[in-house]
Amino acid sequence: MSYARPKFRHPQLPKNELGYTQDFYEGSISTLCAGCGHDSISAAIVQACFENNVEPHKVAKMSGIGCSSKTPAYFLSHSHGFNSVHGRMPSVATGANMANKDLVYLGVSGDGDTASIGMGQFVHAVRRNLNMVYIVMNNGCYGLTKGQDSATADKGSKNKAGNVNDFESISLASLALELGATFVAQSFSGDKNQLVPLIKAAMKHQGFAFLNVISPCVTFNNNVGSTKSYDFVREHQEATSTFDLVPHKTEITTKYEEGTTKSVVMHDGSLIQLHKLDPKWDPQNKFSAMTALENAKNKGEILTGLIYINEQSQDLHSLLNTSDTPLNKLTQDVLCPGTEKLKGINKSLR
Repeated sequence: MSYARPKFRHPQLPKNELGYTQDFYEGSISTLCAGCGHDSISAAIVQACFENNVEPHKVAKMSGIGCSSKTPAYFLSHSHGFNSVHGRMPSVATGANMANKDLVYLGVSGDGDTASIGMGQFVHAVRRNLNMVYIVMNNGCYGLTKGQDSATADKGSKNKAGNVNDFESISLASLALELGATFVAQSFSGDKNQLVPLIKAAMKHQGFAFLNVISPCVTFNNNVGSTKSYDFVREHQEATSTFDLVPHKTEITTKYEEGTTKSVVMHDGSLIQLHKLDPKWDPQNKFSAMTALENAKNKGEILTGLIYINEQSQDLHSLLNTSDTPLNKLTQDVLCPGTEKLKGINKSLR
Protein backbone atom coordinates (compact mmCIF):
# COMPACT_ATOMS: atom_id res chain seq x y z
CA MET A 1 0.00 0.00 0.00
CA SER A 2 1.28 3.45 -0.89
CA TYR A 3 0.88 6.35 1.52
CA ALA A 4 2.06 8.96 -0.98
CA ARG A 5 -0.47 11.71 -1.62
CA PRO A 6 -1.55 12.11 -5.27
CA LYS A 7 0.20 15.06 -6.92
CA PHE A 8 -2.67 16.01 -9.22
CA ARG A 9 -4.76 18.96 -8.03
CA HIS A 10 -7.45 21.03 -9.69
CA PRO A 11 -5.71 23.75 -11.74
CA GLN A 12 -8.07 26.46 -10.44
CA LEU A 13 -7.31 26.02 -6.75
CA PRO A 14 -7.15 29.42 -4.99
CA LYS A 15 -3.74 30.75 -3.97
CA ASN A 16 -2.68 32.75 -0.94
CA GLU A 17 -0.60 35.94 -1.03
CA LEU A 18 2.59 33.89 -1.39
CA GLY A 19 1.27 32.16 -4.49
CA TYR A 20 0.81 28.76 -2.82
CA THR A 21 -2.27 26.58 -3.02
CA GLN A 22 -3.46 24.83 0.13
CA ASP A 23 -2.15 21.43 -1.01
CA PHE A 24 1.39 22.84 -0.75
CA TYR A 25 0.89 22.80 3.04
CA GLU A 26 -0.15 19.15 3.20
CA GLY A 27 1.98 16.14 4.14
CA SER A 28 1.78 12.39 3.74
CA ILE A 29 -1.50 10.48 3.87
CA SER A 30 -2.44 9.70 7.46
CA THR A 31 -2.04 6.19 8.84
CA LEU A 32 -4.14 6.94 11.94
CA CYS A 33 -7.51 5.27 12.52
CA ALA A 34 -10.27 6.44 10.19
CA GLY A 35 -12.22 9.19 11.93
CA CYS A 36 -9.43 10.09 14.37
CA GLY A 37 -9.80 13.64 15.67
CA HIS A 38 -6.06 14.16 15.24
CA ASP A 39 -6.52 14.18 11.45
CA SER A 40 -9.04 17.00 11.78
CA ILE A 41 -6.50 19.02 13.77
CA SER A 42 -3.84 18.37 11.12
CA ALA A 43 -6.26 19.66 8.48
CA ALA A 44 -6.92 22.75 10.61
CA ILE A 45 -3.17 23.40 10.86
CA VAL A 46 -2.87 23.13 7.07
CA GLN A 47 -5.69 25.62 6.55
CA ALA A 48 -4.40 28.01 9.22
CA CYS A 49 -0.89 28.11 7.71
CA PHE A 50 -2.34 28.62 4.22
CA GLU A 51 -4.57 31.49 5.35
CA ASN A 52 -1.82 33.04 7.48
CA ASN A 53 0.52 33.09 4.45
CA VAL A 54 3.16 31.14 6.36
CA GLU A 55 6.26 30.12 4.42
CA PRO A 56 6.58 26.37 5.12
CA HIS A 57 10.39 26.41 5.11
CA LYS A 58 10.25 28.87 8.02
CA VAL A 59 8.31 26.44 10.23
CA ALA A 60 9.88 23.94 12.64
CA LYS A 61 7.54 21.09 13.66
CA MET A 62 8.33 19.48 17.02
CA SER A 63 6.79 16.37 18.55
CA GLY A 64 7.34 13.61 21.10
CA ILE A 65 5.85 10.11 21.11
CA GLY A 66 2.23 9.03 20.66
CA CYS A 67 -0.56 9.10 18.08
CA SER A 68 -0.52 12.91 18.16
CA SER A 69 3.23 13.04 17.67
CA LYS A 70 2.89 11.13 14.41
CA THR A 71 0.79 13.91 12.89
CA PRO A 72 3.63 16.29 11.84
CA ALA A 73 4.23 13.83 9.00
CA TYR A 74 0.72 14.64 7.76
CA PHE A 75 1.12 18.41 7.34
CA LEU A 76 3.72 20.91 6.10
CA SER A 77 5.94 18.47 4.25
CA HIS A 78 8.14 21.37 3.10
CA SER A 79 9.04 22.47 6.64
CA HIS A 80 11.67 21.46 9.20
CA GLY A 81 10.84 18.81 11.77
CA PHE A 82 12.16 16.96 14.80
CA ASN A 83 10.50 13.96 16.44
CA SER A 84 11.96 13.71 19.96
CA VAL A 85 11.71 10.99 22.60
CA HIS A 86 8.66 10.62 24.84
CA GLY A 87 7.84 13.82 26.72
CA ARG A 88 11.01 15.66 25.71
CA MET A 89 9.66 17.84 22.90
CA PRO A 90 9.67 21.07 25.00
CA SER A 91 13.42 20.78 25.67
CA VAL A 92 14.23 20.21 22.01
CA ALA A 93 11.93 23.09 21.04
CA THR A 94 13.64 25.35 23.58
CA GLY A 95 17.11 24.57 22.25
CA ALA A 96 16.10 25.07 18.63
CA ASN A 97 14.21 28.26 19.46
CA MET A 98 17.17 29.77 21.30
CA ALA A 99 19.46 28.97 18.38
CA ASN A 100 17.20 30.53 15.74
CA LYS A 101 14.38 32.95 16.56
CA ASP A 102 13.47 33.43 12.89
CA LEU A 103 11.48 30.19 12.61
CA VAL A 104 7.87 29.57 13.61
CA TYR A 105 7.92 26.78 16.22
CA LEU A 106 4.92 24.47 16.20
CA GLY A 107 4.92 21.81 18.91
CA VAL A 108 2.44 18.93 18.72
CA SER A 109 1.92 16.68 21.72
CA GLY A 110 -0.62 14.41 23.39
CA ASP A 111 -2.15 14.18 26.85
CA GLY A 112 0.20 11.32 27.74
CA ASP A 113 3.24 12.99 26.19
CA THR A 114 2.53 16.27 28.03
CA ALA A 115 0.52 15.49 31.20
CA SER A 116 2.52 12.43 32.32
CA ILE A 117 6.12 11.71 31.31
CA GLY A 118 6.58 15.17 29.80
CA MET A 119 5.00 17.23 32.58
CA GLY A 120 8.32 18.48 33.96
CA GLN A 121 9.39 19.57 30.49
CA PHE A 122 6.05 21.23 29.74
CA VAL A 123 5.88 23.41 32.85
CA HIS A 124 9.30 24.98 32.23
CA ALA A 125 8.53 25.78 28.59
CA VAL A 126 5.40 27.58 29.82
CA ARG A 127 7.02 29.52 32.67
CA ARG A 128 9.83 30.70 30.38
CA ASN A 129 7.26 32.04 27.90
CA LEU A 130 8.97 30.28 25.01
CA ASN A 131 7.83 31.77 21.72
CA MET A 132 6.01 28.80 20.19
CA VAL A 133 2.62 27.28 19.47
CA TYR A 134 2.02 24.23 21.67
CA ILE A 135 -0.92 22.04 20.64
CA VAL A 136 -2.09 19.13 22.80
CA MET A 137 -4.30 16.62 20.99
CA ASN A 138 -6.19 15.49 24.06
CA ASN A 139 -8.15 12.21 23.88
CA GLY A 140 -7.89 11.16 27.53
CA CYS A 141 -6.25 7.82 26.78
CA TYR A 142 -3.10 6.11 25.56
CA GLY A 143 -4.09 5.18 22.03
CA LEU A 144 -0.82 3.47 21.08
CA THR A 145 -0.94 1.10 24.07
CA LYS A 146 -4.59 0.01 23.86
CA GLY A 147 -6.57 2.77 25.55
CA GLN A 148 -5.54 3.04 29.21
CA ASP A 149 -6.73 6.23 30.94
CA SER A 150 -4.33 9.15 30.72
CA ALA A 151 -3.80 11.87 33.32
CA THR A 152 -6.39 14.09 31.59
CA ALA A 153 -9.19 11.50 31.79
CA ASP A 154 -11.98 13.02 33.89
CA LYS A 155 -12.78 11.51 37.27
CA GLY A 156 -15.78 9.22 36.92
CA SER A 157 -15.40 8.74 33.16
CA LYS A 158 -15.63 5.22 31.78
CA ASN A 159 -13.24 3.78 29.20
CA LYS A 160 -14.02 1.20 26.52
CA ALA A 161 -13.10 -1.68 28.82
CA GLY A 162 -15.76 -0.52 31.27
CA ASN A 163 -13.33 0.74 33.92
CA VAL A 164 -14.27 3.93 35.78
CA ASN A 165 -11.47 6.44 36.41
CA ASP A 166 -11.11 7.11 40.16
CA PHE A 167 -8.46 9.82 39.88
CA GLU A 168 -8.76 13.58 39.52
CA SER A 169 -7.87 14.79 36.04
CA ILE A 170 -5.15 17.30 35.17
CA SER A 171 -6.55 20.40 33.49
CA LEU A 172 -3.78 21.45 31.12
CA ALA A 173 -5.44 24.78 30.30
CA SER A 174 -5.71 25.68 34.01
CA LEU A 175 -2.12 24.58 34.56
CA ALA A 176 -0.86 26.65 31.63
CA LEU A 177 -2.68 29.69 33.03
CA GLU A 178 -1.21 29.17 36.49
CA LEU A 179 2.33 28.84 35.11
CA GLY A 180 2.13 32.05 33.09
CA ALA A 181 1.19 31.08 29.54
CA THR A 182 0.38 34.26 27.64
CA PHE A 183 -2.12 32.67 25.24
CA VAL A 184 -4.46 29.89 26.39
CA ALA A 185 -7.24 28.37 24.32
CA GLN A 186 -9.32 25.20 24.17
CA SER A 187 -11.17 23.73 21.24
CA PHE A 188 -12.69 20.58 19.78
CA SER A 189 -11.28 18.72 16.78
CA GLY A 190 -14.79 18.56 15.33
CA ASP A 191 -15.22 22.35 15.36
CA LYS A 192 -13.16 23.57 12.42
CA ASN A 193 -14.78 27.01 12.38
CA GLN A 194 -13.44 27.68 15.87
CA LEU A 195 -10.16 25.76 15.71
CA VAL A 196 -8.69 27.33 12.55
CA PRO A 197 -8.93 30.96 13.81
CA LEU A 198 -7.45 29.89 17.15
CA ILE A 199 -4.42 28.33 15.46
CA LYS A 200 -4.02 31.39 13.24
CA ALA A 201 -4.12 33.68 16.29
CA ALA A 202 -1.70 31.45 18.20
CA MET A 203 0.84 31.64 15.37
CA LYS A 204 0.65 35.45 15.44
CA HIS A 205 1.14 35.60 19.23
CA GLN A 206 4.55 36.57 20.62
CA GLY A 207 5.10 34.15 23.49
CA PHE A 208 3.89 30.74 24.63
CA ALA A 209 0.59 29.97 22.89
CA PHE A 210 -1.13 26.90 24.32
CA LEU A 211 -4.04 25.09 22.66
CA ASN A 212 -5.72 22.17 24.39
CA VAL A 213 -7.82 20.42 21.74
CA ILE A 214 -10.25 17.65 22.71
CA SER A 215 -9.67 15.01 20.05
CA PRO A 216 -11.74 11.82 20.51
CA CYS A 217 -10.02 8.46 20.05
CA VAL A 218 -12.47 6.58 17.82
CA THR A 219 -10.93 3.20 18.70
CA PHE A 220 -10.53 3.31 22.49
CA ASN A 221 -12.36 6.32 23.95
CA ASN A 222 -15.49 7.11 21.92
CA ASN A 223 -17.90 5.07 24.02
CA VAL A 224 -20.83 5.93 26.29
CA GLY A 225 -19.42 7.10 29.62
CA SER A 226 -16.34 8.74 28.15
CA THR A 227 -16.08 12.51 28.57
CA LYS A 228 -13.76 12.73 25.56
CA SER A 229 -16.17 11.12 23.05
CA TYR A 230 -17.66 12.96 20.08
CA ASP A 231 -21.20 12.84 21.49
CA PHE A 232 -20.20 14.03 24.98
CA VAL A 233 -18.13 16.98 23.74
CA ARG A 234 -20.83 18.12 21.30
CA GLU A 235 -23.44 18.01 24.08
CA HIS A 236 -21.29 19.73 26.75
CA GLN A 237 -19.26 22.26 24.75
CA GLU A 238 -19.62 25.87 25.88
CA ALA A 239 -17.88 28.42 23.66
CA THR A 240 -16.48 31.66 25.09
CA SER A 241 -17.43 33.53 21.91
CA THR A 242 -17.55 33.33 18.15
CA PHE A 243 -14.62 35.16 16.61
CA ASP A 244 -12.06 35.32 13.83
CA LEU A 245 -8.51 36.58 13.44
CA VAL A 246 -8.27 40.10 12.02
CA PRO A 247 -4.92 40.91 10.33
CA HIS A 248 -3.12 44.16 11.17
CA LYS A 249 -4.92 46.73 9.02
CA THR A 250 -7.28 49.57 9.87
CA GLU A 251 -8.79 48.88 13.27
CA ILE A 252 -12.31 47.46 13.35
CA THR A 253 -14.31 48.40 16.43
CA THR A 254 -17.82 47.59 17.62
CA LYS A 255 -20.02 47.80 20.71
CA TYR A 256 -22.91 45.60 21.80
CA GLU A 257 -24.55 44.39 25.00
CA GLU A 258 -23.82 41.23 26.98
CA GLY A 259 -25.89 38.24 25.96
CA THR A 260 -26.48 39.61 22.45
CA THR A 261 -25.07 38.75 19.02
CA LYS A 262 -23.77 41.17 16.40
CA SER A 263 -22.49 40.84 12.82
CA VAL A 264 -19.20 42.61 12.07
CA VAL A 265 -17.80 43.22 8.57
CA MET A 266 -14.16 42.18 8.09
CA HIS A 267 -11.59 43.77 5.77
CA ASP A 268 -12.25 41.18 3.08
CA GLY A 269 -15.99 41.86 3.14
CA SER A 270 -16.86 38.71 5.06
CA LEU A 271 -19.07 38.73 8.15
CA ILE A 272 -18.34 37.28 11.56
CA GLN A 273 -20.84 36.75 14.34
CA LEU A 274 -19.77 37.96 17.79
CA HIS A 275 -21.60 36.72 20.87
CA LYS A 276 -20.94 37.92 24.41
CA LEU A 277 -21.44 34.87 26.58
CA ASP A 278 -20.63 36.02 30.10
CA PRO A 279 -20.12 39.63 31.25
CA LYS A 280 -17.97 38.32 34.12
CA TRP A 281 -15.39 36.74 31.81
CA ASP A 282 -12.48 38.77 30.44
CA PRO A 283 -9.84 37.02 28.24
CA GLN A 284 -7.22 39.58 29.29
CA ASN A 285 -7.77 38.96 33.01
CA LYS A 286 -6.09 35.80 34.32
CA PHE A 287 -8.28 35.54 37.41
CA SER A 288 -11.41 35.90 35.29
CA ALA A 289 -10.15 33.22 32.88
CA MET A 290 -9.35 30.78 35.70
CA THR A 291 -12.79 31.37 37.21
CA ALA A 292 -14.45 30.69 33.85
CA LEU A 293 -12.58 27.39 33.53
CA GLU A 294 -13.50 26.33 37.08
CA ASN A 295 -17.16 27.29 36.58
CA ALA A 296 -17.30 25.24 33.39
CA LYS A 297 -15.76 22.24 35.17
CA ASN A 298 -18.25 22.46 38.03
CA LYS A 299 -21.12 22.46 35.53
CA GLY A 300 -19.66 19.49 33.65
CA GLU A 301 -19.01 21.62 30.57
CA ILE A 302 -15.98 22.02 28.32
CA LEU A 303 -15.09 25.68 27.88
CA THR A 304 -13.73 26.30 24.38
CA GLY A 305 -12.42 29.33 22.55
CA LEU A 306 -9.83 31.94 23.51
CA ILE A 307 -9.65 31.77 27.30
CA TYR A 308 -6.74 34.10 28.06
CA ILE A 309 -4.31 36.33 26.22
CA ASN A 310 -1.59 38.73 27.37
CA GLU A 311 -0.26 40.82 24.51
CA GLN A 312 2.11 42.86 26.67
CA SER A 313 4.37 40.02 27.80
CA GLN A 314 8.03 39.44 26.99
CA ASP A 315 9.03 36.15 25.40
CA LEU A 316 12.21 34.29 26.35
CA HIS A 317 14.31 35.96 23.66
CA SER A 318 13.40 39.41 24.97
CA LEU A 319 14.08 38.39 28.56
CA LEU A 320 17.53 36.95 27.75
CA ASN A 321 18.44 39.52 25.09
CA THR A 322 19.51 36.77 22.71
CA SER A 323 21.19 37.18 19.35
CA ASP A 324 19.04 38.32 16.44
CA THR A 325 21.30 36.32 14.15
CA PRO A 326 20.82 32.51 14.13
CA LEU A 327 23.73 30.87 15.90
CA ASN A 328 24.78 28.88 12.83
CA LYS A 329 25.26 32.14 10.93
CA LEU A 330 27.49 33.90 13.47
CA THR A 331 30.96 34.59 12.10
CA GLN A 332 34.27 34.00 13.86
CA ASP A 333 34.88 37.68 14.56
CA VAL A 334 31.57 37.84 16.45
CA LEU A 335 32.11 34.57 18.33
CA CYS A 336 35.75 35.44 19.16
CA PRO A 337 35.87 39.26 19.58
CA GLY A 338 39.45 39.25 20.87
CA THR A 339 41.51 39.46 24.05
CA GLU A 340 40.64 43.06 24.93
CA LYS A 341 36.92 42.33 24.81
CA LEU A 342 37.43 39.30 27.07
CA LYS A 343 39.40 41.41 29.55
CA GLY A 344 36.54 43.90 29.67
CA ILE A 345 34.02 41.16 30.38
CA ASN A 346 36.19 39.67 33.13
CA LYS A 347 36.72 43.10 34.68
CA SER A 348 32.97 43.72 34.82
CA LEU A 349 32.51 40.51 36.81
CA ARG A 350 35.04 41.35 39.51
